[in-house]
Amino acid sequence: MRHVKGVLIVQALMLLLLLEGLSVYLNFQIGWISSFVVLLGSMYSYRKLVAQRVAEHEAHDARDVIDQIEDPHGLYDEPSDEERDIAEVLKEEKAKLKAQRVAGFKTGAPALVSLYRLVPYGLLVVGFIGLRNNGILALAPYMLGLGVGILSALLLGKALFIRSQSEY
Repeated sequence: MRHVKGVLIVQALMLLLLLEGLSVYLNFQIGWISSFVVLLGSMYSYRKLVAQRVAEHEAHDARDVIDQIEDPHGLYDEPSDEERDIAEVLKEEKAKLKAQRVAGFKTGAPALVSLYRLVPYGLLVVGFIGLRNNGILALAPYMLGLGVGILSALLLGKALFIRSQSEY
């Protein structure tokens, strides 16, 4: 409830911008809403992604702690009696690197294409284009609104989405 009061106070202060004119108020308000929703959507999306990854986490490496400290890259694990061709080793290493790149993309892609991120960015673009097409775009209040929206969302998002370490 305290968070809602903070947002209402910010909105009440924004009403004072009507004294400067409707155009200034609209630019500031659209900038604020756009950045506020983008940042909250991004924070929520990443929070869900991290929570999902933590829930799915399994120990993939069965090596004990001492082995990991002494030989972090597994150089001494299995000595090979056979000699391999350098071309074969290079092919294997390239395949491993490609697999790592694909795996990295697969882990980051859900956060990029989340509706919690796409819809707010669409709102940002539509708001900007709407102001520009109606001939009322004023960059100073719009940019100021973006900045205040970022600060507001950061404070609210920190209170809503970032847990204390005691909850883990």
